[in-house]
This record gives sequence, C-alpha cells and structure tokens, in this order.
Amino acid sequence: MIDTLHLLLGALSGGLVGFSLGLVGGGGSILAVPLMVYLVGVPNPHVAIGTSAFAVAANAATGLIQHARDHNVRWRCGLMYAGAGVIGAFGGSTLGKNFDGQKLLFLFAILMLVVGALMLRSRKAMGTPGAACNRRNAPKVLGFGLGTGAFSGFFGIGGGFLIVPGLIASTDMLMINAVGTSLVAVTAFGLTTAANYAVSGLVDWVLAAVFILGGVAGGFFGTQLAKRLSGGGQLKTVFAALIFVVALYMLWKSWMAL
Repeated sequence: MIDTLHLLLGALSGGLVGFSLGLVGGGGSILAVPLMVYLVGVPNPHVAIGTSAFAVAANAATGLIQHARDHNVRWRCGLMYAGAGVIGAFGGSTLGKNFDGQKLLFLFAILMLVVGALMLRSRKAMGTPGAACNRRNAPKVLGFGLGTGAFSGFFGIGGGFLIVPGLIASTDMLMINAVGTSLVAVTAFGLTTAANYAVSGLVDWVLAAVFILGGVAGGFFGTQLAKRLSGGGQLKTVFAALIFVVALYMLWKSWMAL
C-alpha cells in the first residue's frame, strides 16, 4: 500500500514527466520508469513499468492536444507510425514481462546512451519545413514505427525518445513537428503496453492517477517552452542531455544493486 508521501512524490514525478513530454515529446517517457522505481519507491520494476506506461500515455494525450492547437502535428505520419508501432509494442511488452526487471533497466540505460549520442551528432540538422508522409517514404516510416514499438513495449516506455529520432530519420521533418507528431505514437504505444501489463495485474491505478494529474500541469509548461526553443538546435541538445543524465543515473543504480 502506498502512503500519502509516496503519492505526493508520484504527483511530482508526473509533473516532471509531463513537462518533458511537452518539451521534447519523448524525454518524459524515459523518466517515468526510473522515477517510479527510485523516487516513488515502487518495489517491483514490472509494476513500475506497467503503471508508468499507462500514465505516460495519458500525459502524452494531453500534450498532443496542446501541440495540435499549435499545428505542430503531422497526423498522417503519426497514425502510420503508431499503427505499425502498436504491433511491435504488443510483441515487445509480451517478451519484456519474461525478463528480470533489473536487467531490463540496465539494457534500457545502454540503449538511451546510444540514442543520445546520435541526437547530439545531428543537432545542427534543422530538417525540411512541410515534410510529410507519402508513398515514397511510407515503407521507411512503417519500418521505423514497427521497430520503435517493439523497443517501447520491451522496455515499458512511451517510446518518444526513439519515435522523435525515427520520425526525423524517415521524413526529415522539423524537430518541433517530430515532437508534436511523436505524441500520437507515444499515446498508442503506452496504452498497448499498459493493457498488456494490466492483464497480468502489474498496474497500480491509484499511483497512475496522481501521476497523470501532476503530468497535466507539467505538460502545459513544457509545451510553452518547446515553442520558444524550436527556432534552432536547442531542442535536440536538451533532448540528448536529458537522455544522458537519466541513463547514467540508471546505470549507477543498477551497478549498486548488483
């Protein structure tokens, strides 16, 4: 049973996740699991994964509404990416439930370091204004969506930290458009993963509720800051820096647990 202090910590964690989702579309997703485990104190990593997947999906949906109002969402790309990704997310989450929780978090951190390095390397590439999904790039978009969904489900994350680079790589869209569009897939992936974990009783619904409430407030401020930073490569730099910090922290905690 989670006490009042841990519920407050859950709301605070939700605020941080919502802020990051609104800011970079995926950074918040990578924060959710370690916050559940290391700050809130959820003892079972699989419950942390299932609960955070549901909370991230709900927070991503609120961020999506705000980005849609600012015309940052490329709906065709988002739906194509999400459609392929849901298939991958279901398979990945089924496999992930059968792995040791601590090893899962360690592998997650290694993957994050790789993605962060790739984002820093491409931070000066601005992208193509008006880039969209069409017959020419559809196979690439669907392929990235399927692969991203599999990783998302396996590690129990919304997947935005992979979706944003995937959308940029497959369509060359602007960073701000990739952030807004990624939230379509983050919502879909998170709900797919959460449903799979919920069937196994691995979702704490009370904790998820307070996490979501904190995330709604955080998401508003994150989206506002994203608009201010969208003119240059600052969003990519912030995105990569966030990944590095969380990944190194998770590696340290995993090492201490050995």
